[in-house]
Amino acid sequence: MKKNIFLSTLLVISVSFSSLAGGGWTPKKKKGYFKFGQNMLRSSKFYSPSGDIIDITTISLYTTSIYGEYGLTDRLATIVYAPLFVRNTINKQESRQTGMVISDGDMANSIGDLDLGIKYALTYGKSIALSASLTLGIPTGITNGGEGQILQTGDGEFNQLIKLEASKSFYPVPLYVSTLVGFINRTKGFSEEFHFGIEVGYTFKDKLTTTLKVYNVSSFKNVEAPTSAGNAIFSNDTEFFSYGPEISYKISDKLGVSGSAAYALSGKRILAAPNYNLGVFITL
Repeated sequence: MKKNIFLSTLLVISVSFSSLAGGGWTPKKKKGYFKFGQNMLRSSKFYSPSGDIIDITTISLYTTSIYGEYGLTDRLATIVYAPLFVRNTINKQESRQTGMVISDGDMANSIGDLDLGIKYALTYGKSIALSASLTLGIPTGITNGGEGQILQTGDGEFNQLIKLEASKSFYPVPLYVSTLVGFINRTKGFSEEFHFGIEVGYTFKDKLTTTLKVYNVSSFKNVEAPTSAGNAIFSNDTEFFSYGPEISYKISDKLGVSGSAAYALSGKRILAAPNYNLGVFITL
């Protein structure tokens, strides 16, 4: 069994949609950061509840989204993650011996689950920026899509994520470090989760920023929610420890592009596949 296999899931996209996007810093009043992104994953492998990697029918997920942070004041910001279009597909199954179709493929196209949040700077103008945020996960996606009614673009539950984030700039060295801890309360019989993340970034010549991100999600496993037999993306008690690089390049003072990938050291109840993201961002 291969180790260090790529990991991805919509959980990373939706629940921790911003990862450590702004870290402990909040945008100043009437300033902001907006990103139009495209995320893609495709997998025929799955991390089982025991953490082993098993074969499954190939599942694909493509998400087109907008993410934004906007400063209402120098301390208070609004946050939004809107998956404008989500395409979830499952391949048809064929017998290896006869080539006969065992089951037809299927697909579902819809919007995904919307995330709305606020972030407040607990410290302002200090050497360490500390902020607290509350994010509400709105179940605007579908849970019974496709002809087989088993494909999803959301998990169907309303959740609340509380996070504390801290960031430190080492200026004049163009280096920063951000960390976060979070707790998410989930409804509809889904277990609560603990989130932890670290991000280290370095900027070259005020244009190119390279970042290494580490993110961990641990389930409290306190309830048992039903999981669709045909969908390995929105499972309950999902856990993972992932890391990955991101590269951002500023084309101008306000416009830039970015690309990232995610890898896993471990996972449970989650797709084992590459997680790629490309984006275009604007700063105000």
